Amino acid sequence: MGERDDLRRSDGQFGQLPVKSPGQQKVPMGPGPFGRRPGGPMGMGITGEKARDFKSSVKMLIRYLSPYKYSMFSMLVLSVLGTIFMIIGPKLMGNVTTKLYEGAMAKIAHVQGAGIDFHYIGKMVLILICLYIIAAICTYLQGLLMSVVSVKVTYELRREISEKISRLPLKYFDTSSHGDVLSRITNDVDTISNTLNQGLSQIISSITTIIGIIIMMAYISALMTLVSLLMLPISFSLVSFLIKKSQKLYKRQRDYLGRVNGHVEEMYSGHNVMRAFNGEKKSIKKFDELNEELYKAGWKSQFFSSLMMPVTMFVGNIGYVVICILGGYLTIIKVIQIGDIQAFIQYVRIFNMPISQTANIANIMQSTAAAAERVFEFLAEEEEREDVLNPIKLERVAGRVSFKNVNFGYSPDKIIINDFSADIKAGQKVAIVGPTGAGKTTMVKLLMRFYDINSGSIMLDGIDIREFDRKELRANFGMVLQDAWLFNGTIKENIRYGNAEATDEEVINAAKIANVDHVIHYLPNGYDMELNEDADNVSQGEKQLLTIARAVLADPRILILDEATSSVDTMTEILIQRAVERLMKGRTSFIIAHRLSTIRNADIIFVMKDGAIVEQGSHNELLGSNGIYASMYYSQFEGNN
Repeated sequence: MGERDDLRRSDGQFGQLPVKSPGQQKVPMGPGPFGRRPGGPMGMGITGEKARDFKSSVKMLIRYLSPYKYSMFSMLVLSVLGTIFMIIGPKLMGNVTTKLYEGAMAKIAHVQGAGIDFHYIGKMVLILICLYIIAAICTYLQGLLMSVVSVKVTYELRREISEKISRLPLKYFDTSSHGDVLSRITNDVDTISNTLNQGLSQIISSITTIIGIIIMMAYISALMTLVSLLMLPISFSLVSFLIKKSQKLYKRQRDYLGRVNGHVEEMYSGHNVMRAFNGEKKSIKKFDELNEELYKAGWKSQFFSSLMMPVTMFVGNIGYVVICILGGYLTIIKVIQIGDIQAFIQYVRIFNMPISQTANIANIMQSTAAAAERVFEFLAEEEEREDVLNPIKLERVAGRVSFKNVNFGYSPDKIIINDFSADIKAGQKVAIVGPTGAGKTTMVKLLMRFYDINSGSIMLDGIDIREFDRKELRANFGMVLQDAWLFNGTIKENIRYGNAEATDEEVINAAKIANVDHVIHYLPNGYDMELNEDADNVSQGEKQLLTIARAVLADPRILILDEATSSVDTMTEILIQRAVERLMKGRTSFIIAHRLSTIRNADIIFVMKDGAIVEQGSHNELLGSNGIYASMYYSQFEGNN
């Protein structure tokens, strides 16, 4: 390939190396003083990545929820009903306690006919059971509705992302890491899904619970409610102080966790190279250094994190003591009943839970907004647009190609194709050679309109390729690349990728033309053999032959071969060459090659340097001119000898 080597990553893909920001790290959920919160490997709280424009991200997310407004309204009603039925319970239990107390005290005082009113208690218990059953049903239905909505929204998001990928220009993938795109369609969409499924219903139920409990507490005693609420600022102040202290440590821990993971991944993926160059000690030393820093940041942040629970419990227990003393006094002066103290303490305990959940959800919503922002940014990327209203359609493409004064640069300030001109007749075999970075593969990308030229024109059968629909144009091309791409599926399915409508007989015939049919018969299950994810259960040569069979089945008018034999042994190369010769018959063919021995039979050879043709002619003509081509050829010949 070679034209974008400045962007080639160590893993062979194009674009910058994927660098995960702290907010992109997937961390497990650990227990904490505020319910479930993001945690590191030791259960430490870590603040998620924040969206740059929180409001806009939330508004866009609401637009995706709007088709399900009736389901959302039903969920809201169910949440409110379920919460109401739950918060009535402690007050009724308090009434039962009061009845028990009054009956017991009357019996102790030997009041005639006095006793415990078991009929009333039994009725209250029955009511409580019914209330809790109804609350459980409401909670279940609410969760079910929210699950359905979240699944549908995430399905829609993934569908749109998948369709968006096919509409993006090649430039986007040349300048973006594949890992980043995958992160958006997996991690970010999963984050949105989890928040919709759990966080949204928690927000509604928490807010409803807080409001309902405050009303019930105030109904029992306004004074006790005021005392309870005064405890909250004290607790929040202490926790905020601890969070500020630990925030820097959390960030440091997260950074070093990312470095440790990156180092381990790097050493794992490049394990053979590391072993070959005896880099084990260096790798272990670096890991120990990173791990030591992670340990230091980890235990310090854990220290502050572990203080939060005792602090909140301490303040909470003081609050309970004050409430019990105040409640006892109010009972003595007959302002409230004995059962109201029990009910009030239950409300205080229940009240702490939604407060904790709300604090946790506020953090989760920030991460969700950031994930949504990344997804919506991707969906808003500029697409590959057709700028021709009435594209030309040819019944039959002959394959004549002309480049006229073509100039092109991946960026305006760096032109890499300079005034390129060439005429290729239909059916000709054209080889393009030159040093890395000369512009060989770039010419192919321009021909297929993966990029549009800055100036000049490229003609197909005398018509500017910009007059064609891109899909119609590319349907006339077949490609066999250096990196043979096969997907997870059967061999038959991989070959049929060239023509989805092809019959089994046509697939087999294409395999025969590609010299791979006899190889397939020796494989387990033959054409029905399943290729695994990396297709490493077949050899590199077999992969290449299968991609040639795919190109045969597509029956293109113009064929592009980009270093098709560079990664195979000599015997396999001969098989591939024979298959390629059959494939090129009657087609216009562009052959990009570094191994010059494979292009001696080309009708015309273009020698490129710095984006321009410096020599052209047949193999013998170029050798006779004793120029750049002759120098390249003889240097390879001497090297082989």
